[in-house]
Amino acid sequence: METRRSFIKKAGAASLLTLLPTAPLWAAEDDSVKKITILHTNDTHSRIEPFEVSSSSPYSGKGGYARRAKLIQQIRQEEKNTLLLDAGDVFQGTPYFNMFKGELEFKLMSKMGYEAMTLGNHEFDNGLQGLKDQFKFKNFPIINSNYDFTNTILEGHIEKYRIFWKDGVKIGVFGLGVNLKGLVSNNSFGEMKYLDPVEITQEMTRILREEEKCDLVLCLSHLGYEYSDPQIISDCRLAVETSGIDIIIGGHTHTFLERPQEFINKAGKTVLVNQVGFAGLFLGRIDVYFRYGKLQKFTTYNINDYPIDETYSV
Repeated sequence: METRRSFIKKAGAASLLTLLPTAPLWAAEDDSVKKITILHTNDTHSRIEPFEVSSSSPYSGKGGYARRAKLIQQIRQEEKNTLLLDAGDVFQGTPYFNMFKGELEFKLMSKMGYEAMTLGNHEFDNGLQGLKDQFKFKNFPIINSNYDFTNTILEGHIEKYRIFWKDGVKIGVFGLGVNLKGLVSNNSFGEMKYLDPVEITQEMTRILREEEKCDLVLCLSHLGYEYSDPQIISDCRLAVETSGIDIIIGGHTHTFLERPQEFINKAGKTVLVNQVGFAGLFLGRIDVYFRYGKLQKFTTYNINDYPIDETYSV
């Protein structure tokens, strides 16, 4: 009997073919078709080990870095072009952070092959110096575009954006962080300045689209998915009030989206927004198809397609 996951994958491929006038061109042997698999996490909060088994907890026995690593490795064996990203709040949440202050999280993420992350508010819990002290344990960039670190010890250590090449496809990634006031003490971020996410987004997408000539633009966001207060910038607002973003990978609000949500930006184009809860309970996945460098199609997955559970125990 066909499994639910294999059925979803086949259905996604079938829907892709129906949109194109010459379906045979999208056969697997057609070199003009490029498939990029985006894998992502958010708000993992130092959850190194699975949750303890408990009859009263909905997270009983779930999560864990080793299991996540096994799942990521499995997907990489199936897909030759993957991009692994995190949307912030890697730090804080278990005694592992209290003891190692982020060293363990960065070491394990490096072993898993993370290619970039953005800053969450909890990355500042031990101040700018506490964050900088952990940089020697990672081998991936931290990307943020709307925190101005001029005249701080982090100046020159945080990238505004990063370009990734996957099978000839040029991918631009930039990052956005939440306003830290009220979330961490003022001493924790010092002279760092918070810049308007909407304004920064338009500048970053202009650079990535017009100057860098990117085929895909992705925003790593720690703004939060949605708020009842319309004055607060969220991923939902960012998607519709800007142009130039293809995908927003979000964090901060610990939102368990059933699957990536579609929004129409101010240029009339589709933007995908996704977030996969917290504590590393799920791995997010979005497949992106290109032909001759042009974005053609997204294939999205249900959050329950990639749970981090005993299936991936090592």
